[in-house]
Amino acid sequence: MKKNHRTKGFTLIEILVSVAIFTMVSIVVSTFQRDIFSLNRNLQSGLNAQLEARHVIKIMVAELRKASPSSLGAYPIELASSTGITFYSDVDNDGLKDKVRYFLNGTTIKKGVIAPTGNPYVYTSGNERITTIVNYVIASSTLPIFEYHTSAYAGTSTPLSQPVTVSSVRLIKINVIIDTNPLTSPRALIVTTQVTPRNLKDNL
Repeated sequence: MKKNHRTKGFTLIEILVSVAIFTMVSIVVSTFQRDIFSLNRNLQSGLNAQLEARHVIKIMVAELRKASPSSLGAYPIELASSTGITFYSDVDNDGLKDKVRYFLNGTTIKKGVIAPTGNPYVYTSGNERITTIVNYVIASSTLPIFEYHTSAYAGTSTPLSQPVTVSSVRLIKINVIIDTNPLTSPRALIVTTQVTPRNLKDNL
């Protein structure tokens, strides 16, 4: 009587099933790693943007705090809008008041500086030096970049309505909303602060 000898090993179906399972597991692991790396990259990018914005706003506050009449005697603040401000301040510490403006250009906050030249002094727009300050900025109608208040500001006061009368400004709030990628996490970051220009105080 003959005995049936079965060859040990994997059948073709078992091999195909094993390959399919291995492929699915590889895809899941690869997708998970990609998502982790992407999230980490977005978090780092957002953190860097926030740190950059805080540094820039610190400089902006220092310049606004020492805003004073121009080298021609013009009022310390020339323009006060929700997306831009123009004022006079000695930003390079040379004893002359520079004309400085911060303004939103698309999704970027830029800074323009005009140093006075000539005799008598003039501020020539063609001499303006413009630099990019903060990227990935989102404009918001409910939280403008610049808000202006009188000396009656008590933390929750209603800002001055546009167009702002610059002689009424005593305190400036700065709000910068940053989102490096609106389609992914994390959510937008908000950097906010306020400044009281020394030379605009009512008691001076």
